Amino acid sequence: MGVFVFLPLVLPLTAWPVARLAEHHLHPRAATRLLTAVAAVLAVCSTLCLALLMVVGTAQLPGNPLPDTWSDPEVRAAVPCDGIAGRAAIPALLALVAVCGRVLLRHRSVRRRAARALAGLPDTPVAVLPDPEPYAYALPAARRSRGRIVVSRGMLARLGPAERRALFAHERAHLAGRHDRLLLVARLAAAAHPFLRPLRTAVTYSAERWADEEAAVRVGSRRVVARAIGRAAPASGGARPAVLPGFAVAGPVPRRVAALLAPAPPPRAWPPAGTAVGLALWGAVAGVTVSALSSANSALTLYAVLKAATPL
Repeated sequence: MGVFVFLPLVLPLTAWPVARLAEHHLHPRAATRLLTAVAAVLAVCSTLCLALLMVVGTAQLPGNPLPDTWSDPEVRAAVPCDGIAGRAAIPALLALVAVCGRVLLRHRSVRRRAARALAGLPDTPVAVLPDPEPYAYALPAARRSRGRIVVSRGMLARLGPAERRALFAHERAHLAGRHDRLLLVARLAAAAHPFLRPLRTAVTYSAERWADEEAAVRVGSRRVVARAIGRAAPASGGARPAVLPGFAVAGPVPRRVAALLAPAPPPRAWPPAGTAVGLALWGAVAGVTVSALSSANSALTLYAVLKAATPL
């Protein structure tokens, strides 16, 4: 295998061009799903690569509880600098587990706090909080509750009737598309590998654009949705939970408004393969496939070694 065993650790460098191409040339729905899938695959492959390097490179070190037979000489010969790579993989894996655990705990804590804020309110699809600070977000369904739209009185006061309909259509699109799950996958992938952070940002933006387009279809006017976002964004503060999809999140608002003032994106989910954009996207998919196959090959090789070396 040689240096190709490290390929899953390097291929996430392609995250930036993949994110840029998908944001600009794919429908937001297709871009969100594609980028989330790419982030998940690259994160799993890089994590598996680290685990294999740790096992192969450290199984025969003194004091290691793993059986010596778990580090077959032929496998170690195929990994350049196996001892150094194995030692370096240990703190990398520990940091990965700690950061991903922190992301999951924060996500769970925010959802619990958001649910507690609704305690005592009627169990309606829309929950209005008596807060003068303007914000709105989609609270996904839990085990014993359904998904709800949470909006403050301050946000409603800033919007007219048509803009309120745009807000509610936007948040319903978040709930229907389960965007909270896609955002969580993107955050975990970025926590697993720092090179995947551009994909996390791109997924956040594409999910908001997806909800914008759905709201424009339901309201029947792209300008109404753009005007609603423009009015809500300047006063939108930090009361919205950061891990939940919201209406006027900071950062991509100008780009979202500009996209809504432009013609609607084409319904084609994927550009033709004969175009430069199509070839670039197919190349990105090929890179993800190579990463997945490389990690799968390493996993199968290790499994064959373990099966031959241990009675189990």
